[in-house]
Amino acid sequence: MLSLPTFSPRQLLQQQLQAFAHLSEDDLRLAEDHWTLRTIQRNEFFNFRNAVCQYVGFIVHGLFRVYYVDPVTEQEHNVAFVPEGTFLTSLKSLLTQEACPYYIAALEEAELLVISVGQLHTLYAQSHGWERFGRLLAEQYLILQQAKAESMLFQTAEQRYLALLEQFPNVTNRISLGHIASYLGIKGPSLSRIRAQLGRA
Repeated sequence: MLSLPTFSPRQLLQQQLQAFAHLSEDDLRLAEDHWTLRTIQRNEFFNFRNAVCQYVGFIVHGLFRVYYVDPVTEQEHNVAFVPEGTFLTSLKSLLTQEACPYYIAALEEAELLVISVGQLHTLYAQSHGWERFGRLLAEQYLILQQAKAESMLFQTAEQRYLALLEQFPNVTNRISLGHIASYLGIKGPSLSRIRAQLGRA
């Protein structure tokens, strides 16, 4: 049986950096010593609410949720799910160095490669490729944020659920229905009805 090649965390990061920002081999060498491997256990935090975000992480494996807690009801509201193969940060906090209003927590045991904002600024000054990475990261977060806001305005809950399934085909195997309902902006019984109508009860 043919065995598939396995890649180290740093090889996966380099592949993603080249695909995402077209970084050159020289760009990648500049940053080799700046990325640090970090493990975060399930339900532990990448960043806390009211803490300044100091890092960008590349998720090697695992899944995170971004959420806030209503100060009146103490109810959690999920804003985003961030899976492996993508970059994780609280962008506004990272850029402004002001406190982040959200929690970023692991839904599964996760492994990341992280780089600090200070190290990124050093790379921006050394390389147009890394400047491009910073710009593309900001653009990606802006697009995702606007798409989420527009989905809440213009799509039904069923349409939002179908879009989530398209984005994360195995989402119900990795994320509880309670978290999914919160992300969609609906209650659990409403999600159950949608799933029943779609034959996914």
